[in-house]
Amino acid sequence: MDGDDVDMAAVETAEAVPELDDMKKRLKEMEDEAAALREMQAKVEKEMGSVQDPSASATASQGNKEEVDSRSVFVGNVDYACTPEEVQQHFQACGTVNRVTIRSDKYGQPKGYAYVEFVEPEAVQDALLLNESELHGRQLKVTAKRTNVPGMKQFRARRPSPYMGFPPRAAIMPPYLFSPYGYGKVMRYRMPMRYSPYG
Repeated sequence: MDGDDVDMAAVETAEAVPELDDMKKRLKEMEDEAAALREMQAKVEKEMGSVQDPSASATASQGNKEEVDSRSVFVGNVDYACTPEEVQQHFQACGTVNRVTIRSDKYGQPKGYAYVEFVEPEAVQDALLLNESELHGRQLKVTAKRTNVPGMKQFRARRPSPYMGFPPRAAIMPPYLFSPYGYGKVMRYRMPMRYSPYG
C-alpha cells in the first residue's frame, strides 16, 4: 500500500515538472517585456524633458497659479453680447492685458462674468478702480481674483430635494372613534400601514 502511494506521488511530480517549467519560462518572458517597457518609458520621458516627481510638479503648478491669479481680476455682470476684445479695450488703460476669459456654460452661452489677466501685477490695482464702471450699459463688478486651494471647498448646506422622496415616517395610530349618538359599538378605525411599530 505504501509503495503505491509513493509511485503515485512520483508520477504526479513528473507531470507537474514540465508545467512548472513552462510557467517559469512565461514569467521570465513577461519580466523581460516589462523591463523593456520601463526602459522605453524612461527614454521617452527623457526626450520630453518631463522627468519630475508628481508632488514637485503639483507644487510648481500651484505656485504658478497663485502668481497668475495675483495678476488677474474677476469682472462680474458682463453683458452676454460682449466680446473678449471689448473687455480688453475697456481694461487697456490699466496696463497690458495678457488674456481675457469669458466663461460660458456647456451650451456655449456666456455666464455673465470674465477674468482679465494682466502682464504686470501693478495693473490689478488700476483695474480695481474701474469697479462700477459701465460696459454695454451694464455696471461692472471688478474684484481681485482669488486662488482656489485644492481640497478647501466652501461648505454649502444641502437642501432636501423634493425629487428624492421623503424619509419613511413612523406609523401613527389613529384615535378611537365613537358613535356620534353615544350608543352603539365602539369602533376602532384601522388603516393599512406599511410601517408598523409592532412588527
